[in-house]
Amino acid sequence: MTSILHLSYRAGPILRLQNPLLSRICPRATPTPSTTGSFLQASRYLRTMAGITIPTTQAAIQISRTGGPEVLEYHTSLPVPTPGTGEVLIKNNLSGVNYIDTYFRTGLYQSPKPEILGREGAGIIVALGSGPNPQGFKVGDRVAWLNTGGYAEYSVAQAEKRVVRIPEGISDEQALSVLLSGITTLSLVKEAYPVQKGDWILVHAAAGGAGFLMTQMLKDIGAKVIGTAGGPEKAELVKSLGADVVIDYKSPEGANWLGKVMEVTGGEGVAAVYDSVGKDTWEDSIKAVKRKGTMVFFGNASGPVPPLNIQLLSAKNIKVLRTSLFGYIATQEEFDYYTNELFNMVKSGKLKTRLHKIYPLEQAAQAHIDLEGRKTTGKLLLRP
Repeated sequence: MTSILHLSYRAGPILRLQNPLLSRICPRATPTPSTTGSFLQASRYLRTMAGITIPTTQAAIQISRTGGPEVLEYHTSLPVPTPGTGEVLIKNNLSGVNYIDTYFRTGLYQSPKPEILGREGAGIIVALGSGPNPQGFKVGDRVAWLNTGGYAEYSVAQAEKRVVRIPEGISDEQALSVLLSGITTLSLVKEAYPVQKGDWILVHAAAGGAGFLMTQMLKDIGAKVIGTAGGPEKAELVKSLGADVVIDYKSPEGANWLGKVMEVTGGEGVAAVYDSVGKDTWEDSIKAVKRKGTMVFFGNASGPVPPLNIQLLSAKNIKVLRTSLFGYIATQEEFDYYTNELFNMVKSGKLKTRLHKIYPLEQAAQAHIDLEGRKTTGKLLLRP
């Protein structure tokens, strides 16, 4: 049975908690355990308010070893995390599923085990940790967040540079459809290679979660977009986004996608390639870049790019980047800029969101199977 603690507060004088770890100015509180618990347990959640019930255990997806989707284990009694200094505790309404989650699951990216996967979520703040709160977050705020531990009913996130209020007029589904993928793609077209009007740009996997958003951003800038996709349905979707050229790499003519790229660019190549596929495309992607162009790698959907012979770059003076999102949002100002830009684009209609499916939390393994099987278009979400 899940244990819960109901914190009920009454008006009263200011009380300073004597525990040095919890030494905060806060209203005098009378914790009322619903089943089990202690004042120390109750006071772990600072700055909460009347009516908030915080369980001590939760449902979550945890992995204890690396492997295929079968290592995603559904648990119903894992501990609810405690918000630390500068952190907030969020009750998740939705959790995002991203390709990066599969990298941690397979061990391509190393991380301590056991581990709760998931890098983003959307929900309601239910408690704040100690320390400064310059963003002024309150219990009850509807927010989206970036961190770890998203495949769960509750998650903690650092308030600074990782949590953003969801504006009125934007649903949780919309916010989470553009948060991680959207900040990634917007930073790539703004900073990794600052796209200019009229540039020819190649986007691989243009019907996927990131490619879907990137294609729209590029067209808004005024670039000429070549988008690759696998299958007629995905190709049609990319075309509907305004891509100038769509290549179905599963079709007979699409197998030579490099030849098509060179044909439509008059043999010159593209100003930049955005490649989230990796192993299967990297070599021809470099060949598709024009003289003094830019090659941007930002994913490993087919596997990691092998060690690169830099002599391949010398023929056309090509620049190569392997980007990391958090290198572009290292300050609060950068985080605010990108989240504000994204939400404004959604509200104005410049950026459409596409939801593939919302899976129950316990079906996270199926979400991974669908994602890795390239059966999806748009965003995959979990409902805790």
